[in-house]
Amino acid sequence: MIAVIDYGVGNLFSLCRSLEAIGQQPVVTGDPALLRQADRLFLPGVGAFQDAIAKLRQTGLDQVIREEAAKGKPILGICLGMQLLFEESLEFGRWEGLGLIPGKVVPMEGVIPADYKIPHIGWNALHFPQKDRHPLLGTVQEGDCVYFVHSFYATDCDEAVIATAEYGAELTAAVARGNVMGCQFHPEKSGDVGLNILRTFCERTW
Repeated sequence: MIAVIDYGVGNLFSLCRSLEAIGQQPVVTGDPALLRQADRLFLPGVGAFQDAIAKLRQTGLDQVIREEAAKGKPILGICLGMQLLFEESLEFGRWEGLGLIPGKVVPMEGVIPADYKIPHIGWNALHFPQKDRHPLLGTVQEGDCVYFVHSFYATDCDEAVIATAEYGAELTAAVARGNVMGCQFHPEKSGDVGLNILRTFCERTW
């Protein structure tokens, strides 16, 4: 069973439709028992880091995610969901994250040139800093484009970075640490490239 974590943050419809398009039958749930039964988990999210992490804590899902990650269950965070995997975020304050990947989330403002628009919205090419391509992105070619919507990005996480995107500066686009993975972009909105990433996550033995 593949589960999409529902904690009241984000539009889950497009992700579920994409998973159905690759032959999966995702269960959207905030029930800890079902999440523990799942073979792998998706952690989506849009909006503010503070609100998202607060809702995870209020529901106890933060602890469920940590426990399942410690058991080796594959987890894929998407957009804000990826940012929640880090130790902390500096989005309008300082907020503790799930701590599954070392690093922090910081504003793009002051990092990218002043004439670049924030948020970073639209298609952008992926680049691979590591010589050996991470299996999650095994179907992706250098320069393939995916769809981004974000104003903050992950930093101080070089060992976990498996893809970057250039937007006035080199920004973290995807990360992985063992069974815990994340995409800053939206694979469910990234055409065939994104569908292949979702398929790899769902079908590969991690």
